[in-house]
Amino acid sequence: MGLGVYFRRRARWMKYLLAIPALYLCVMIFMGKSSDGGVDSGHDRNSNNNLPVIEGVGEGRPEVPRPAKKKLVYARNAESDKDANVLHAPIPGEDGKTNPDGPGELGKAVTMKKEDLGPKEKTLFDDGWQNNAFNQYASDMISVKRSLPDVRDDRCKEEESGYLTDLPDTSVIVCFHNEAWSVLLRTVHSVLDRSPSHLLKEIVLVDDDSDMEHLKKPLEDYMAKYPKVKIIRAGKRVGLIRARLIGAENAIGKVLTFLDSHCECVQGWLEPLLDRIARNWTTVVCPVIDVIDDSTFEYHYGRASGTQVGGFDWNLQFNWHGIPDHEKQRRKYDTDPVQSPTMAGGLFSIDRKFFQRVGTYDDGFDIWGGENLELSFKTWMCGGTLEIIPCSHVGHIFRKRSPYKWRTGVNVLKRNSIRLAEVWLDEHKKYYYQRINNDLGDFGDVSARKSLREELKCQSFDWYLKNIYPELFIPGEAVGSGEIRNKGDGNKFCLDANTDEAADQPPVITYPCHLTVRFRWLLSLNFVPAN
Repeated sequence: MGLGVYFRRRARWMKYLLAIPALYLCVMIFMGKSSDGGVDSGHDRNSNNNLPVIEGVGEGRPEVPRPAKKKLVYARNAESDKDANVLHAPIPGEDGKTNPDGPGELGKAVTMKKEDLGPKEKTLFDDGWQNNAFNQYASDMISVKRSLPDVRDDRCKEEESGYLTDLPDTSVIVCFHNEAWSVLLRTVHSVLDRSPSHLLKEIVLVDDDSDMEHLKKPLEDYMAKYPKVKIIRAGKRVGLIRARLIGAENAIGKVLTFLDSHCECVQGWLEPLLDRIARNWTTVVCPVIDVIDDSTFEYHYGRASGTQVGGFDWNLQFNWHGIPDHEKQRRKYDTDPVQSPTMAGGLFSIDRKFFQRVGTYDDGFDIWGGENLELSFKTWMCGGTLEIIPCSHVGHIFRKRSPYKWRTGVNVLKRNSIRLAEVWLDEHKKYYYQRINNDLGDFGDVSARKSLREELKCQSFDWYLKNIYPELFIPGEAVGSGEIRNKGDGNKFCLDANTDEAADQPPVITYPCHLTVRFRWLLSLNFVPAN
């Protein structure tokens, strides 16, 4: 009997030992099935591998995956990709709700390695760069309502109570052509969400003949939920300058605020701009333009002490430089408005009546280029003031190339610059013409623009240089000029500037001597860089 009890107990322990691994296998199988459900089991998987993906939803903002030990591959729902060669035509849905831990929140970078993506995702990644000249793949991972830090200096926040109480309202004009969905929506939502309602009259979206389907009815359906947003179709490709004129003609706000279609406004961006115009209707104001990284969409910003002002060189190209000493002495605090000789031109606010008074943009300008300098010159020369406002911040994606194609055979920037020089530079126009070898070509009729200048009794360009931009070196004031030739190496090589380099100050190189102004050197006793 004792032996029987022993075998029964042994059999019972054997059952326990067999049950434990069986139970463990059941648990692992159950967990494996649960993990296969991923982020949203209602969507089909589009990846060619078994890695978890982020699916596209609603307005095209991918959801955020639950933590996983495996590497993540980001992809969109294939149903969103309805256009040929277009990354996605969004499905109208709910607005993107900010996930505080989501990609890109608080302006943080979204990083990825292309080699970690699947074949389809790599194609989407490459198409995003090709179509936009920025990383649309990263942008689509970020909420269209993402959060940003309050980048203003503390003094700016203290000065809010000092703004006038009867600030004018503004129409925000945003022109676009084939803009990425997530970037355009993020621009609009940043304006809607971070502008006081009573100051934002409307947002005017001007479509410069986009041919991507997501910018047609899907965009209209999406924006129909926002009464302050209206869409105007140019009907044909007109370029940025004329598209902005279309927007201005259809805007009803007292102030016109122009933004590019790849921007993000931060908290408190609008009030300091409108306050300056409310105090003086002839003041044209620009926010500090922060940098949104074109690859990671990280929001980069600086303190008010690092504010720069706009200038230009004798190629009539805009540039940035530090605040000159005379302007530093005029101001008391780093957060005070900064008078600037020129503006970059993409982001600014101007009183509607003043914009009309100075003749808006030259309607003879074509597509893009030179309009920022024209508006800068006539603002100063015709009774106005141009300022950069350190307490106003707007982020902007700076692209390294233009993704858009224009007609060939016409140098529109050169043509616009010649019109600018003819009307506003007086005798100083010769310095620009020397740089284009006096090849003016057909730049159109500028008589109406010259008549406008006479009617407004504007100052001379010499007055502008002496009073507004005295730091600019004037070639005529050089004590010597000419080539710097190497006499010992066949007398064939000269010092030149490598204009192939994308730099404000291109490096000096040796190059075969040529009869153009590019290698013409100027000698100044004041040691001022010759622009």
